[in-house]
Parts: sequence; C-alpha cells; structure tokens
Amino acid sequence: MSATNRSRVEALIRPDVFEFEEYIAVEPLEKLSERIGIPAAQIIKLDANENPYGAAPAALEAIRNEKFYHHYPDPTSLFLREELERYTGFDKARILVGSGSDELLELIIKLFITPGDQLIDLVPTFGMYAFLGQLYGAEVKSVERRPDDYSIDPKTVLAAIEERTKLIFVCSPNNPTANPCPVETLRLLLETGRMIVVDEAYYDFAGENFANLTNEYENLIVLRTFSKLSGLAGLRVGYGIFPLAVIKHLWKIKQPYNVTVAAQAAALASLKEKEWLEEHVAKIVTERERLFGLLKELDGLEPLPSVSNFIFCRVHTGDAYAIKLELEQRGIFIRYFNKPLLKNAFRISVGTPEQTTILMQQLRAILYN
Repeated sequence: MSATNRSRVEALIRPDVFEFEEYIAVEPLEKLSERIGIPAAQIIKLDANENPYGAAPAALEAIRNEKFYHHYPDPTSLFLREELERYTGFDKARILVGSGSDELLELIIKLFITPGDQLIDLVPTFGMYAFLGQLYGAEVKSVERRPDDYSIDPKTVLAAIEERTKLIFVCSPNNPTANPCPVETLRLLLETGRMIVVDEAYYDFAGENFANLTNEYENLIVLRTFSKLSGLAGLRVGYGIFPLAVIKHLWKIKQPYNVTVAAQAAALASLKEKEWLEEHVAKIVTERERLFGLLKELDGLEPLPSVSNFIFCRVHTGDAYAIKLELEQRGIFIRYFNKPLLKNAFRISVGTPEQTTILMQQLRAILYN
C-alpha cells in the first residue's frame, strides 16, 4: 500500500514496519481444538517442538507454593542465576535470564545493530533471527546451507562477510532441520572476529554443546531455553552465557521486570531436578530414534537424521500439505514447510511412545489408502 492510500494514523507508522511481514506462530491448543472439533486432551500436538512430558512436578509445586505474586519479580533473577551457575559451571556474572531466549535475541540485536548494519542468517533456520534483524533495521544477509544435508558451508559464509557484518547466528541443532554445527565450523566463524550467537535451544538432546568455547573466545554468545528441556514453554524463560564485555551493556537495555515470579520459581525448581530432567531427555532421545526408524519405512518419505527433539522429513511422493491437513482432521498436528530450500516437507516433534504409535497408524492410513 502506498503512503497516499494509508489512513492518517497509518501514515504515522514507520514505513518499514507498515510493510513488514508478521511472524506466523503455531495456533494455541484451545484454538486447534475448537477448529477441528476434537477435545484438547485428545489432540496430539507435534508442531512446536514442545516437551510432551511437561514440567517436573517440583516446578509445578514451586508455582503453587509461591507467596509473592503481588510483588514485582526480581529484576536480576539472582537466585535463578545462582542456580544456573551451579548447573552450568559458568559465573553468574556472565549469565543473563530473559523472557524466553527470544527476548535475549532481541536484546542482542538492539545492542549491536545500528540501522544499515548487517547480520548473517544461515538459512533455512529459525525465523526469529531475520525477523528481529529486519525489525531493528539490519540488512539481513541470507547465506544458504548445503541443500543435501543443510550443513553450513564455511567458505560461503566467510565470502559473505562484509565490513558492516556484526552478527552471525548459528542454531545448533538447527531448527527445523535438526542437524548440529561441527565445532570446526564454529571455530572458523569465530576467527572472523564477528559476534557469533549460538542458539542452543535443543542442545540437551544432542549430547554436545559449545558453552566451554565462551572461555576461549570473547566474541561468542550461547543462548539456551527452559522451553524444551524443562517443559516450561508456556512460562517463557531462557538464559544466555555472555562475555563480560557484552553483558554489562545488556543490563542497561533490558526491561527491569522481564521474567515473571512464576517463571523464575519454576525454572529454579526445575534445575534442582537433574535426575528427572535427564530421565526424560533419555526418553525423548529413545523415542526420536524409534520414530526415525518408523518414518524410514514409509515409501515416499525421507526423514533426515536428527540430534534434536524433532525430525525433519522431505516428501518425495505426494503432497506434504495434504498429509498435514489429513492428520489435522484426525487430531494430529505437525509443522508444514514449503519455502526455498524446504519444499514439500514437514517437521514432527518427538512425542510419547503412545503418540508415535497413533501418528504412524494414521500416516500409514493416509499414505496407503
């Protein structure tokens, strides 16, 4: 729409935001239930990489027992950061807690990007890097991953770096393709001197992480979340391990009461349930391997190897969107993709064994009937 066709109020809006394309997230469970006419309790929701086992009982108990909801939350998340220090082995002075790791992504971009600066987005990947970059006036340079396995080609990335490149985002394991970034590749990127942000939202399921490299490189930030491991996606709490030279400036620009009392209490209690968390990670990893093997047996589907809590699947015979719609009518939700480098494909979150069994029964019925 041209400026002359806008209302008086719309004419006041930033022109770049007016033309902005909104970020499309998954529908809430209640809305899904209403749309398809199936009770929420019967829906198998495998479209958002959520933990199918929910939060640890101790985390839910901490929410119930909290007595100070009438006070503002601790703006420093001190007790949670102290527990994260014990949990991660990194000084709490280097840890910042956010309202989900999405808030931390936004703070990083706010801190580093002046309109016209450049960030590199290794596509296909999590859409928030480009979304937030564009929102704050960055030139988002999309560098394509290798089309066969979605690995990062370091030579292509290095060739894309310019004088005004400030940030490079690396999701490992990558969303939505579930493959990790090799440490050798990350080291090559770190040697460029640009700020490298590694999003480790799914690292718990991969068996390896890059946090220790923050002791070696001052231009590395590692972000994590309680959404996947701890089943606290609905409370929005994440954290990052930052260089001291960076974190002192992030404290200046973050909202003071950014993490709720409930989120801090639940995350703190969750960290103390290490055995419970490890047990449920093991369940998800075991079920991931089972699901991968079952998907490989289906003609026309190509599941890609995964080190995350989801599996990306190419559809070579048939229409991925039609399959998605058929599953929806049966109360099963998966994430569909049909954009550059992700043509005719879907992503399936790893559920419980019972959910996998039902999913596979319905997939076979759709594909072979």
